[in-house]
Amino acid sequence: MAHITTAEDAPGLQHFPIAFFAVVMGLWGWTLAAQAAVGAGVLPAAFAENIRWLAILVSVLTFATYGLKLLLRPSACLQEWRSPPKLAFFPAVSISLLLIGTAFLHDAPAFAETVWLVGAGAQGVLTLAVVTSWIGHRPFQTVQLSPAWFIPAVGNVVVPLGGAQLGYVELSWLFFSGGLIFWLVLLTLVMNRLMFHDPLPGKLLPTLVILIAPPALAFLSYTALTGQVDAFGRILLNAAYVFALQVLLQAPKFRALPFALSWWALSFPVAGLVVASFTFSAHVGLPVYANIGALILGALSLVIAGLVVKTLIVLAKGQFFRPEG
Repeated sequence: MAHITTAEDAPGLQHFPIAFFAVVMGLWGWTLAAQAAVGAGVLPAAFAENIRWLAILVSVLTFATYGLKLLLRPSACLQEWRSPPKLAFFPAVSISLLLIGTAFLHDAPAFAETVWLVGAGAQGVLTLAVVTSWIGHRPFQTVQLSPAWFIPAVGNVVVPLGGAQLGYVELSWLFFSGGLIFWLVLLTLVMNRLMFHDPLPGKLLPTLVILIAPPALAFLSYTALTGQVDAFGRILLNAAYVFALQVLLQAPKFRALPFALSWWALSFPVAGLVVASFTFSAHVGLPVYANIGALILGALSLVIAGLVVKTLIVLAKGQFFRPEG
């Protein structure tokens, strides 16, 4: 019997996914990584500037498209909010704003502060809303857990990256503390899921890379808040390296997977590790860490170039505006 296409099945704005903000996060993470490389004398400033323009373009299009979805198809947005796998991606919106503010700190401080304040407020609201949903009466199952659940926690430790430089020190400590606690709790839950339950579905396997993000970004925020690298900072950075090595061992499994938005999980966490490497090198005066940062940035740039091409192909086919198979 032939399948009858309904309004819900037809391609349309209602199917544009909240997970597309992972693309925005990835591009702004790449921008910050390139800016760190410029500061270390590894790249010319024009390279970072071109990446920033690309991030601006994609950000405007993504915010506009999802804004239209929220305005015209609010029930579709609510359906995503009620979906456990998609719920954790909502703070990607506020994280994107925080990253934009951080990327413009030196060139446009007034604009950066405004965007950062909006992002910090949105991050606070979304974190409380998501965590309230998690600990409410919703029937979550262990198999619904994935490293994507780190995104709300990661957002909190992104706040001090710009906040410390803008002078919002105590507010930054508040977000940092909450993010660190939630990360440790979620790390225990996610590792339990990965070790003692069914393997992650193929399309979620790239989200393993998100394991790198919390310690790498926590290191950057902690260093920004304290102005130095101490023993705790070293623990955070080296934890990020340990997770990176563990993910690298899983990387061969990624090659057989079809492209999905979850592949963009390869971008932002790795970008955080690049910035952390350059920052550590600058603080302790060990060039080897700058070399590590440059090497990872080279690999990241190749990966993102491939992701951009793949994403454009999928967009050209309109697949982001179709119901998930």
